Amino acid sequence: MKELVVTDPVTPLTHFKLRRVLNEPEACLRVLSQTGQFSAMDPLVDGERCGIANRVSLSGVGSSKLRPLETACETALRLAMWDQHGVQPAGQTHFGQAIRELRHIGSYNCRAIRGATNRMSTHATAASIDIRGVVLADGTSVDLLSDWNGSVAQQGFLRDVRDAGCQWFSTVLGPEYNALHADHFHFQNQGWGTCR
Repeated sequence: MKELVVTDPVTPLTHFKLRRVLNEPEACLRVLSQTGQFSAMDPLVDGERCGIANRVSLSGVGSSKLRPLETACETALRLAMWDQHGVQPAGQTHFGQAIRELRHIGSYNCRAIRGATNRMSTHATAASIDIRGVVLADGTSVDLLSDWNGSVAQQGFLRDVRDAGCQWFSTVLGPEYNALHADHFHFQNQGWGTCR
């Protein structure tokens, strides 16, 4: 079976191919190189409960730039699939143009879950990323905090990209989940299919 190609149309085999690639660190880096602007880094060990196993410094996926951040290859590759098959099509549907930047709050953060006493966040292993909005090709910003209940186009776009995130990440939390996520989407690699 042919290896995953990020830009190929989604078929019933796409998610199977993605899971197979994510189970092999070298394959993840190889497939990410098709569309990601990144450099591979040595693993990060940050105490007993924090670190990044297959670490990359990521500055873009597809045609979308990002402020450089350190994350896990799995998170970066899922983000690339989301951008290719969710963000860019939604940009064309709602605004008639491409998305040029994904605006994020970060990925790696050695901390517990907010509101929990001792349970570590998936950010502690860079198994998640927080996205706060996008910049369109014409320079217009669309942000969750100001535009979740904005124009019809803004609302449609943000809900479409949230729903698309649920196709590529196991947990997606946003403004409809709770007030802590009013300003960003939390995209997480692990979970039980929560999509709010």
